[in-house]
Amino acid sequence: MAGKIGINGFGRIGRLVLRAAVDKGATVVAINDPFIPLDYMVYMFKYDSTHGQFKGEVKEDGKFLYVNGNKITVFNERDPANINWAGAGAEYVVRIYWVFTTTATASAQYQGRSQGSYHLCSSADASHVVYGC
Repeated sequence: MAGKIGINGFGRIGRLVLRAAVDKGATVVAINDPFIPLDYMVYMFKYDSTHGQFKGEVKEDGKFLYVNGNKITVFNERDPANINWAGAGAEYVVRIYWVFTTTATASAQYQGRSQGSYHLCSSADASHVVYGC
């Protein structure tokens, strides 16, 4: 069974990560995006202009995002160091936040916040590995 996932960045790639997680039965417990209000997260996830309309249920209650009944904590933090991923239940964080793009700046933001993390953004100094191409 997959661990509980947090997603940092809810642009096009973050929304694809959530769709893939839902399709594979993984549990997303938290999302952070400082630039997207919760009501617009619902709209963008449900009506994706490239990947089509999400077939499941998507809603919000002013504080949480719900996808097929799964309650997801939503943060709007510009500084990821302020996010309590573990408190939201995240064991792993997928980082698609394009602000911290060096290994040092990205790593400093997440010290002790989750068991592991995956970076899905360009980096000036990290190794790049592309799977599935």
